[in-house]
Amino acid sequence: METLTFRTRELAKVYGEGRSAVHALRGVDLDIPKGEIVVLLGPSGSGKSTLLNIIGGLDRATGGDAFFRDRNLTAMTDRELTRYRRDHVGFVFQFYNLMPSLTARENVELVTEIARDPMDPDTALAMVGLHDRVDHFPAQLSGGEQQRVAIARAVAKNPTVLLCDEPTGALDSTTGRAVLNVLKNVNEKLGATVLIVTHAASQAAMADRVIHFADGGIRKIEINETKLAPEEIEW
Repeated sequence: METLTFRTRELAKVYGEGRSAVHALRGVDLDIPKGEIVVLLGPSGSGKSTLLNIIGGLDRATGGDAFFRDRNLTAMTDRELTRYRRDHVGFVFQFYNLMPSLTARENVELVTEIARDPMDPDTALAMVGLHDRVDHFPAQLSGGEQQRVAIARAVAKNPTVLLCDEPTGALDSTTGRAVLNVLKNVNEKLGATVLIVTHAASQAAMADRVIHFADGGIRKIEINETKLAPEEIEW
């Protein structure tokens, strides 16, 4: 039975060359079990976003291996990585990247038109609590609502994994908790493995697993026996 979504071995990423080279990842070994909420925690420059980009197929490692299930991402061609992102990965970023000239529904439809097994856009927007805002344009939505549209766009492709890079970084506490609650619901309803990159230590309380990054490596891994609901998290 498949138990791991991701596995990395001696994963390394170096930007630049010579004395000016930056070692973003320094031989990272990591196992991400299927169906968990995992928080990657650490300061800026610790390597957590670099790891997310590599296992999401957006960037390539300099050394080592990264596996999705039993498939080696580091050995894939550009075409294979594009297919992997299309079929398996939903991305949520700090900035919403919505098309301002399109409604919420139309922004979600951009993904469903190319996905292998898409969800109905209205269903995806209802899942994030925006069933009554489907015809609104981004400028007519609050920051939290725009982020929820971005999440709906990511989940509408029925992804195996949802990769979130600072998804609450631009939001206030109330709106941020609401967005985390949406991510929790996606994990529970779709069974997607959810990875959340953040520097906010309090958010670790909602995760199954917390991976602490520092200086391009993993400092420690914690398992939460008792998780907090997003609304219980201190901001």
